[in-house]
Formats: sequence, C-alpha cells, structure tokens
Amino acid sequence: MIELENISVTYDNGVRALKDVSLKINDGEFAFVVGESGAGKSTLIKLLIRDVKADDRADEKPVLNVNGFDLIKLRKKDVPLLRRTIGFVFQDYKLIESMNVYDNVAFVLRSIDASARYIRRRVPQVIGLLGLQNKIKCFPNELSGGEQQRVAIARALVNNPQLIIADEPTGNLDPRTSVEIVNMLKQINERGTTVLIVTHEHALVKHMGGRLINIRKGEISFDQYI
Repeated sequence: MIELENISVTYDNGVRALKDVSLKINDGEFAFVVGESGAGKSTLIKLLIRDVKADDRADEKPVLNVNGFDLIKLRKKDVPLLRRTIGFVFQDYKLIESMNVYDNVAFVLRSIDASARYIRRRVPQVIGLLGLQNKIKCFPNELSGGEQQRVAIARALVNNPQLIIADEPTGNLDPRTSVEIVNMLKQINERGTTVLIVTHEHALVKHMGGRLINIRKGEISFDQYI
C-alpha cells in the first residue's frame, strides 16, 4: 500500500515540488498519474523509492508509507530493502546492450544473490508471460521498441515486486503498441501486483479508463475513476 498524508518536497534551490499531498493507493490497485511537465510527477516517483525525502514538518506530522516501510523513519541502509519490493519500468527501457533477453532479466535476480536454480526456473517463466519466449537469445538491438519494453516489464516483474512503477512506459511507442503495453501491465495487475503508470498521454488514459490521479503545480487536483 502507498499512503501519503501532508507530504511536501522542497529542493535545495527553493522549488517546492510537492505541496501537502495526501494520497492512498491500496494493494492491488491500478492507477494512472498524469500532469504537465514540471507538475511534480517525477518528484512523486523519487519520493516513493526514497530518492528524495519529504520535508520535515513541525506543524503537522507527515505520513509516508510504501509497501510496509515507513519512509519518514527509514534508515539509509534499509533503502535497498524497500527498492526490492518495487519494480521499475523506464521510458527508454534501460536494457544492457551487451546482454541478451535472458541475461537482462536474470541480472535483477543475480544482483540480489538469488540461487542459480531459482533463476533458471523464474526467468523463462516471466519471459514467457510477456510473450518473449522466442526472443530469449536476442540482444536489445535485435528487438522492436515494443519488444524492448516488454523485456523491461519482465525485468521489473521477475523479483515478484509488490508494486510496479512505470514511468512514461509508452513514450517511445506508437499508439497500437502503447495499448498493448498497458494491457500487459493490466494483466500483471490482475495477478495481484499494484501498478502505477506515470504518463502525459491523456488520450491513452482516456481510452484505457480506470483511476486517474492528476498532479498540477505540486498538488493533486483530480483523483477519480474515469
């Protein structure tokens, strides 16, 4: 679960990127976060993965919980534990060009010292779920943009995260492929994973429907199902 109460973020240059934000996203939800450039979407993402900290508040006690972690009190050494519960999908895929599909996905598990036996079982399972079983030995430059994004989703999913955050996951894709990618994320959500998609593509959100959270000038201006 994601829970924010009275959360603000002010950068060192004085810019107040988030202003008294309160938001609750329950386990298993699927939601879009939209907003213009500079509205605060990126700051919200950084906040959830503890890349930035919420402002200290003397007047009100802020609440910031993600996947059972209290991010107000979280110690720096425990940040990696938080991030293991979150899968991240980037707009530009961030695949390792020298690794094939299998190794790009397996890299996540190897980095947390998962057993070789578990990796051999889990990686093909997730690659198959994303329809990439015939691309398992291909390198990123041999894949289409949509296929690369599916590899990125497989990599985000392979560690069984409680939450997947997709940051502009369709920004480099054509409309048809964008719909396919969001449908895949919805299928993952239907298996129990919370999914948060950050996007500026209002037309895609309108087409897909669901919970829409709009951030405007650092504040939540709209939070409804459409």
